[in-house]
Amino acid sequence: MVVVDGSQGEGGGQIFRTSLTLAMQLGQPVQIKNIRVGRAKPGLLRQHLTCLRAAQTVCGAEVSGAKPGSTEVIFKPGKVEAGEYRFAIGSAGSTTLVLQTVLLPLFFAERSSELYLEGGTHNGFAPSYDFIERCFLPAIRRMGYQAEVALERFGFYPSGGGAWRILVEPVQELQALALTERGEVLSRQAVATSAHIPKHVTERELGQVQKRCYWASHELQQRLVDSAGPGNILSLQVASEQVTEVVEVVGEKQVTAERVAGRAIQRLKSYLDSGVPVGEYLADQLLLPMVCGNGGQFRTLTPSQHLLTNIEVIKQLAGVKVTAQQESKRVWRISV
Repeated sequence: MVVVDGSQGEGGGQIFRTSLTLAMQLGQPVQIKNIRVGRAKPGLLRQHLTCLRAAQTVCGAEVSGAKPGSTEVIFKPGKVEAGEYRFAIGSAGSTTLVLQTVLLPLFFAERSSELYLEGGTHNGFAPSYDFIERCFLPAIRRMGYQAEVALERFGFYPSGGGAWRILVEPVQELQALALTERGEVLSRQAVATSAHIPKHVTERELGQVQKRCYWASHELQQRLVDSAGPGNILSLQVASEQVTEVVEVVGEKQVTAERVAGRAIQRLKSYLDSGVPVGEYLADQLLLPMVCGNGGQFRTLTPSQHLLTNIEVIKQLAGVKVTAQQESKRVWRISV
């Protein structure tokens, strides 16, 4: 049994989720210790328990330590089985992180699977449904992974209540990822989404994008939606020839619409100025599809602690060579 230290590096839930994914993919029992011990609320929270339950369900794993606040889990996977699965977090925890725990193993099952996920869909500190649909899934389709998604309900923190489906097709033929150039920008769109808050909030967010980025009116979309509780997110989407980058900032209490927009604009500017194709958050999420597939390489911004920690966990569990090489002050090449 491989023992993974959950307190290493960034020390967050990504270590736990990556360990579960690779344990299922490799058929390798794993013991994960010191889970989130440095966090304000150490151990497993509800969304981490849902990830664990989802992993256990799709492969019939033997599990110990599956309780709130647990800092140690033993996970002994069985065979991954395709099927129709429903996973509800029961809070506003991120459904996209639950998906990413089980997605790769399901790609390698014998037939297609359908997942129905309930909880948060547009959260801070996690990719949103829009990011999965517009950025992540198109990027991994380049490698040969095929999946389709459909959103039913929006879910914001703290009420949750969102729901969406994903159809996962078994892989046929995989190829190495080569994503080193972005290509020309083809289209841009700013999407300001809100539920149960004044309409002027999203209008002001879009107004800042128009004022500071000089985007045209047809590139601005106000999306007023229904949900179980109030929420707001600004999404800046830039589609280039080789990749679509999605930069998101979630609105918070006591944070003005202008500041929300300013944060998103600054992050997008940093990405565009760098010339790289892969943004900070996509970089982290491409590693597992590359490791489970035929490897490859991409160019990205200076690696986050999150990315570097993920690399170390992958190297320990999968035994593959993953390198991060600096090409210039702000540009790095990641190879698997």
